[in-house]
Amino acid sequence: MSEPRLSCRACDAPLRHSFCDLGMSPVSNAFIDPDQADRSEPFYPLHAFVCSDCFLVQLGAFQSPEQLFDDRYAYFSSFSDAWLRHAEAYVATMTARMALDAESQVVEIASNDGYLLQYFVNRGIPALGIEPAANVAAAAREKGVDTWVKFFGRDTARELVDAGRSADLLIGNNVLAHVPDINDFTAGMKIALKPGGVVTVEFPHLLRLMESNQFDTIYHEHYSYLSWIAVERLFARHGLVLYDVEELWTHGGSLRIFGRHAGDESKPVTAAVDALRAREIDAGLERIETYQGFQEQVRRTKRNLLRFLVEARDQGRRIAGYGAPAKGNTLLNYCGIRTDFLDYTVDRSPRKQGTLLPGVRIPVRPPEIIFETRPDYLLILPWNLKDEIMDQMAGIREWGGQFVVPIPSVEVLP
Repeated sequence: MSEPRLSCRACDAPLRHSFCDLGMSPVSNAFIDPDQADRSEPFYPLHAFVCSDCFLVQLGAFQSPEQLFDDRYAYFSSFSDAWLRHAEAYVATMTARMALDAESQVVEIASNDGYLLQYFVNRGIPALGIEPAANVAAAAREKGVDTWVKFFGRDTARELVDAGRSADLLIGNNVLAHVPDINDFTAGMKIALKPGGVVTVEFPHLLRLMESNQFDTIYHEHYSYLSWIAVERLFARHGLVLYDVEELWTHGGSLRIFGRHAGDESKPVTAAVDALRAREIDAGLERIETYQGFQEQVRRTKRNLLRFLVEARDQGRRIAGYGAPAKGNTLLNYCGIRTDFLDYTVDRSPRKQGTLLPGVRIPVRPPEIIFETRPDYLLILPWNLKDEIMDQMAGIREWGGQFVVPIPSVEVLP
């Protein structure tokens, strides 16, 4: 593990201000094999700071990407139907917006299991994925998606250029937060983007994280927590202009930003950019005091969730979880929720089934077990997908089962 950072990874200013301290936590996607259950596992500080110069929120201590995104990486995007629909809609929109065809080149950074690029391939549009986790890249290739197993930065970008695969459309969905050297990554996008090309990047919006108390999205794979203000300054430093933005439902509220080369005047800056920047400023994201109030609402959420669980257990209620996402592991470890509260959790991914959650060692089972054990409450850990999950698990209502959503506050839903 690296030593705690003392300076901002974007602008190198000293880091002096705490944003959210979640104590010591295991790596969120380091699932445990049952035969390893009696062995210890490493815990690392999960403490986010805010830069008082560029307002980038970031972790002060972390593991290397090579340790996090190895060939045992457990997150496969295609197990969420809602996420697949989101990806397919994006492909249809961008194909029409940019008039992409067989002569175009699409490149996606952190392309995971081909969840998105498969839709470009199906349209006959050349697509290349860049994915560091070999096991996930293999799943993409099985879908017919050409994939390089590499981390992205200046060096990989130059390889793309040398191979004649510079991007007309360069995509980075939910990857910018995962990058420790955020300047190398952004400089690489500048290199890999063709003249006249477009880069789109999606990331959870820091403003929504703060407004909706989404502290569980803080985990070791997420090195940075991104506002428009911070990202606009980052991109400008590397000769990229953000000229448009869309607000999305994904991950509890995300931004999709559109970037271009600084000299490309064919894509004027839209009114949506000015409006979002003004909204962040009005919300206080250029004042350090705004960030320093977040910790107490996190502590309050922990107390309220534990109060609900204690009372439910005292009444003899049975509680199971749904999902094994990284955010759920942050929540459970910070709150100290183990099998004394949660009997098990379920997940649709076969790669997670049969394992134990890191830290809290709660078993992960297939979803069918819910209908065998008939719990009274189902705690939805990927709360951003609650509507999809409640539809899938609607059958629990037959025995009076109810859903519980922990974020932004504890809510019981029939």
